[in-house]
Amino acid sequence: MSFRTATRTRLGSIRKYPTDLAVVSIAAVVAYLVVTSVPPGNEIRLFATFGLALFFPGYGLVSVLFPAEARNAREAAATEAETRPRGIDVVERLGLSFALSIAVVPPIVLVLAVTEWGVTPEPAAAALGVLTVAFAQLGAVRRLRTPEADRFTFSLASRIARVRRVGSGLQVSSVLLVIAIGVAVGALLVGFLAPAATGGFAELALYSENQDGDLVAGDLPDEVAPGEPVPITVAIENHEDEQTEYTAVVQQQTLENGEVVERTELGQLESSVSPGDTAMSEYEATPTAAPGETVRISVLLYEGEPPAEPTNDNAVEDTYFWVTVTEDAADGTDEA
Repeated sequence: MSFRTATRTRLGSIRKYPTDLAVVSIAAVVAYLVVTSVPPGNEIRLFATFGLALFFPGYGLVSVLFPAEARNAREAAATEAETRPRGIDVVERLGLSFALSIAVVPPIVLVLAVTEWGVTPEPAAAALGVLTVAFAQLGAVRRLRTPEADRFTFSLASRIARVRRVGSGLQVSSVLLVIAIGVAVGALLVGFLAPAATGGFAELALYSENQDGDLVAGDLPDEVAPGEPVPITVAIENHEDEQTEYTAVVQQQTLENGEVVERTELGQLESSVSPGDTAMSEYEATPTAAPGETVRISVLLYEGEPPAEPTNDNAVEDTYFWVTVTEDAADGTDEA
């Protein structure tokens, strides 16, 4: 075989390579890059995850199982013996793509769970991407080995020509399948995008230093002498999608029968926190209660400026600890 003939053969094979499988392979690779590079919560990443987990692998697998085009009733009646591969139409192909993708994902998750990588976005996206590309290549081989007259091809011109050939009416089952796919896709998109549209949240926590100088939770003193401050570290974690200004109000509260009867503001802490970051602010809360009185020290978190009357009910987040003012402070702890 001459070089020119070999080149023509390769070019012919490239031209015959199924366009839809090439698109699916490239889309799977792009989706993997998006999932592993775009921050969580981004709409683009959600759409990429949707395609990678719920469509691309199934479409590749369908191309392996069904390389042929579906026959219409007239073609099927004219052929007494089944000599060609089983074929399905576009609607069935799309429906099976979703169904088989849903079937493929759980085994991958189970396998990743017992590996050193674990079930995290990066290895899961890599596994689904590799599986999609592998299925697509096997599907391309299956199609190229199918007689050209029976081979499934996806192009707008061929779709229009086939609709004209088989008639303008769709089977009821095909219509129902289209509706089912639309409902499923819509529900999945709502599930993906609704949490992002409702916004994020903030986390608030109190820490103190132990004897080694490390920050620990729930190790605050439960007794202090009059005028003795309680050193605390206020941690504010931002789970919003944007830079957020927070104000933490430190408030001494006197309670009777479970109801707050007196509030005294001890101070405020202001923090500007980037998305996904945590602000740590040190503060010394000094109770002003009389000796022998037990009070609750509450930290009330607000976005922006706090209201005129800060309470635990109108705060975005709140946490607290109890402390008793005595003449001589005793060693003890109380959890927030």
